[in-house]
Amino acid sequence: MKYFKTSIDKPVEFISCGLFVSNVPWTHTSRTIDSFEIIIGVNKCLYIAQNNVEYKVGPGDVLLLLPGHVHHGYKPCEEDVSFSWFHFLVDEIYELLDEEALTEQLTKLKKPEAPKHTSDVFIPLLSAPSRIERVNILFQQLQHVVNSNYYTHLAAHYITTSLLIELSEQMISDYYISPGMSQGDWNISEIIEWIRVHAMEDISVSDVAEKFVYNRDYLSRFFKRKTGFNLQEYIHLMKISKAKDMLTRGSRSIKYISDYVGFNDEKYFMRLFKKYENMTPTEYRKAFYKIHMNNH
Repeated sequence: MKYFKTSIDKPVEFISCGLFVSNVPWTHTSRTIDSFEIIIGVNKCLYIAQNNVEYKVGPGDVLLLLPGHVHHGYKPCEEDVSFSWFHFLVDEIYELLDEEALTEQLTKLKKPEAPKHTSDVFIPLLSAPSRIERVNILFQQLQHVVNSNYYTHLAAHYITTSLLIELSEQMISDYYISPGMSQGDWNISEIIEWIRVHAMEDISVSDVAEKFVYNRDYLSRFFKRKTGFNLQEYIHLMKISKAKDMLTRGSRSIKYISDYVGFNDEKYFMRLFKKYENMTPTEYRKAFYKIHMNNH
């Protein structure tokens, strides 16, 4: 695996973006581009190779294509394949790191003498972000800004930079929770992953406690101490995050979305959404509704 590294002391330059949808079986053309492109899988699988390395980009996967490198489809994609895409340029020189170089860079960030923050981003060429909804929401905001003809043309540059930061932060966070964790940290990591997988179900704190054989009250205190979040609040936030993603992707009713993310009571869902987002689901949907679609 290779990792892209660059500085974001200045925002990157946004070029273009869109949502690709094919109504027929389709193979990506062979081409070389002069900008970076990030592809976010939405439906079915995109089969694409870069410098003869073959990638399978499924829903929730993120692929980074590099300027000056040949990429092409290596086999036909199924009908209805779709993916989000955006192009950008960087002012700074970029590097491609291997696993060893990445480990060396990220280990430095944890040393006591290291600065608290870094101006670099680190992005795998292919990844499956654990919180892809956050990436999708930022992309929808980018689409909306671009198609709203903002008077301030820098808006798209800053949102594109935010997208790169989000991808980098998720990669770094996942890297740091892997080695050298205490048993308690491992347990919290497992609990968080289980909640992510089951967040669309009608789950409760008691369900989590039963699954991981904890006393309900002890688990709530333990989770709060380790993460800073109340466990019930964390479950709600995961559901709201998925709901936000759905609100920007189509015209499903609020009732449908409420049921889908595990709330049997639509009014309760709407109250929670307003509590966490300071706006109603309908207001959120109206805020980000402009997109660009292409099929070639």
